[in-house]
Amino acid sequence: MSEKLAINGGTPVRSIPMPPNYPGATSMGKEEEKEVLEVLASQTLFRYYGPQNPLMKVKQFETDTAKRLGAKNCVAVTSGTASLIVALHAAGIGPGDKVIVPACTFIATPGSVVAVGAVPVFCDIDESMTMDPDKIKDCIDPDVKAIIPVAILGYPCKMDRIMEEAKKYNLLVIEDIAQSMGSSYQGKACGTFGDLGCFSLQINKILSSGEGGCVVTNDDKLYERAVRYHDQGMFREKEGFLNVNEEADIFLGADYRMSELSGAVACAQIKKLDSIIEKMLKNMRMIQEGIKDIEGIQFATENDPAGVCGNSLIMFFPTVEKKKAFCAAMEAEGTPLSALYNSEPIYMVPQLMQKRVSNKTGFPFNQFDEEIVYTPDMCPTATDLMARHAWVAIGPEHTEQECKDYIAAFHKVAKEIL
Repeated sequence: MSEKLAINGGTPVRSIPMPPNYPGATSMGKEEEKEVLEVLASQTLFRYYGPQNPLMKVKQFETDTAKRLGAKNCVAVTSGTASLIVALHAAGIGPGDKVIVPACTFIATPGSVVAVGAVPVFCDIDESMTMDPDKIKDCIDPDVKAIIPVAILGYPCKMDRIMEEAKKYNLLVIEDIAQSMGSSYQGKACGTFGDLGCFSLQINKILSSGEGGCVVTNDDKLYERAVRYHDQGMFREKEGFLNVNEEADIFLGADYRMSELSGAVACAQIKKLDSIIEKMLKNMRMIQEGIKDIEGIQFATENDPAGVCGNSLIMFFPTVEKKKAFCAAMEAEGTPLSALYNSEPIYMVPQLMQKRVSNKTGFPFNQFDEEIVYTPDMCPTATDLMARHAWVAIGPEHTEQECKDYIAAFHKVAKEIL
């Protein structure tokens, strides 16, 4: 193999594309097919009733997920975003409230806060690419009522420190584990530290039902409120259809119910979580070990190495220029790297920076006495790290040879660029 970089006309390390980044989807097989066909045969795709008695696939997924995560309760919903919205409503967060979110997260995290009528406050990150517990104090004011730490790309947050800070400031904790289902911290499943934990089953997540998600909690009251909000204010398993008891704790909700078809797929997927993580983690560690001595590459901090999922290997380069050149060269070698959110803090997207909402009033950003202002430099560590970071997308189907190809490409490119 020529050592001349492919981007300069040399022979690439790989001529065949790497596997796609869909861990749950590419792990689907006969198990998911069997579950789905059973639902179709029943003609009852709604979880509560239909032409026949429902097969209760959604309920089975909820039961299995709660057991796997060590949570008391689980409610399945239509998406990861829905899980955040349902959790926020369950926690009573709404107009008049502010919620702390990390500068590095998908737009759904702050977007869900806006969707319930609250306002996101952005917290800086550290070299784990997750919320820096030491920066939480900088986000506090009397209107801040909750915090949403995000386990990014399989990397757990420092949940012991975050919980300490939350307790200090009397904040509700809603964990966003959309990208990291199955991650843990100090032996405890991520999503079970706070008051509520939120998960996604979207197509490129560790588990997938195409779209879908769930909320877990050990608090029975929060569970009941989550169930009610996701089903038009009803709690059918407890009281049937449309409770009219004025003394009951009932309220209006919305429709975020998971269908039996999604539940069928999710039912099969949750059984594969441990094997998917085992395969991804093996691949991640192989690549990491193979490139650890390359000068100029710094790995993101693992707050708990035993608790990462292995669906990514995040790293930093010395400068933005070297990162861009390295990524372009790796792409040409057939071993691409990715970058999160345009390599910028999420508040840099115009929807957030300019506070664009669907209504004409500007609500919820106009509800406080002070003007809500976001500035590009408000989270300097996130600005720096996100500009210099890249990550390898790792799936359970990566072969040993594909991992070796990544290692070879890293060394080849590093000789010329780093």
